[in-house]
Amino acid sequence: MQRLTISLDDELAEAFDQLMQKRGYANRSEAVRDLLRRELGESDLASGHSKECVAVLSYVFDHHERQLASRLTGLQHDHHDLAIATMHAHISHEDCVETVILRGATRKVQEFAHAVIAESGVRHGEVKLIPVQSKPGTALWRRKS
Repeated sequence: MQRLTISLDDELAEAFDQLMQKRGYANRSEAVRDLLRRELGESDLASGHSKECVAVLSYVFDHHERQLASRLTGLQHDHHDLAIATMHAHISHEDCVETVILRGATRKVQEFAHAVIAESGVRHGEVKLIPVQSKPGTALWRRKS
């Protein structure tokens, strides 16, 4: 581990300490590490360097739309290697919300999420990608048979 020393003006240091407290960090080092991980991860996603990710895809859809629920389920079955869990809730007489937990190659996860959001009858959709790096020999990306 390396030790870094940084200088901040008083106003920025106070604002950082308030943020740290608000988010429940025990110390500045942990807060800085998390900020750096998030920034580096987002940079990797933006540049295409992030090879693997986990993601949360949430969308609202009209369950009266002809065959939409079936099409959405079919998309998930067609991509069973990416979609690892789904939660479905009824939010009104017409609308449902689903959240799908995804994992896999970043490009494939993005393509799947965009295909779901583009389905006719999906009213609102958003995907949050979280870059991850699997360690050699781990089963993070392998499904158990």
